[in-house]
Amino acid sequence: MNLSKLKDSSGSEKSQTLWLAKDEQEKTKTRIMRSATTMVQSLWPPVVLALILLLFWEGYVRLTHVDPLTLPAPSRIFSASLAKSAEFSLHLQPTLSETAIGFAFSVATGLITAVLLDFTPLLQKALYPLLVASQAIPIVAIAPLLVLWFGFGLLPKVLVVTLVCFFPITVATYDGLHGTDPELIKLYRTLGAKTWCLFWRIRLPSALPSFFSGLRIAVTYALVGAIFSEYIGAFTGLGIFLQDAQHSFRTDLVFGIVIVTALLSIALFLAVHLVERLCIPWYFASGRGRKEASMDTMKETSQ
Repeated sequence: MNLSKLKDSSGSEKSQTLWLAKDEQEKTKTRIMRSATTMVQSLWPPVVLALILLLFWEGYVRLTHVDPLTLPAPSRIFSASLAKSAEFSLHLQPTLSETAIGFAFSVATGLITAVLLDFTPLLQKALYPLLVASQAIPIVAIAPLLVLWFGFGLLPKVLVVTLVCFFPITVATYDGLHGTDPELIKLYRTLGAKTWCLFWRIRLPSALPSFFSGLRIAVTYALVGAIFSEYIGAFTGLGIFLQDAQHSFRTDLVFGIVIVTALLSIALFLAVHLVERLCIPWYFASGRGRKEASMDTMKETSQ
């Protein structure tokens, strides 16, 4: 009798666990769909504006008969880029690899540095001003030295991308950690929470919005940093492709490479934004709540 009860209870526990897992999967799918829908809805105004500008550009070039070497029409840029699609794919792969590796490395080093600055006041006083001063050093001066020191391989490109992305990630994360609500920290300390418990439960979650803001800024720089590092010294990549197009006076290809770079940067930005919405849905929910509350207040005052 007891064995049958135990079996029934274990079976009910398993079914409840499976139901909770399915419910969590459904919530995750719903969250992804809502985030994707919100992103699509926010994309159509800039897309419409870009199409209007392209139509104006095409009409201006055709009506004024501008030399294609000076300003090619969008249709000419599209046809030239499509004819060189094989070369685009050949040069795109190393650039994306350098971007991904450098960005991942900058995220890791930026997070570690921000946590160390937050936990060590003496290190923050010594290192933070140096981080700010380092931004006055142009990457144009550093990139050739990295190529000279480490050659034409992957390492100097990754280092350039890391240097470009490291500062916004570090500063944004540190500001997020440093800006945690002190009253909430006092409350948890009265409940006996230790330093690491405060960090994982309070400080890190409250710093995530700032962290993702730094990521959005950094990821738009990452691809440009990779292309610039290739421009200084590489064998393949969009930077080399851009250099070849300039030397052969292919203005249409130069515009095509620039447009592809811009579209890739936008795609990376949107990918980070989607990850942000999935990781911190509570932040966007609270933001919407604040907006709705402010709208209600405005309506009441107008009435």
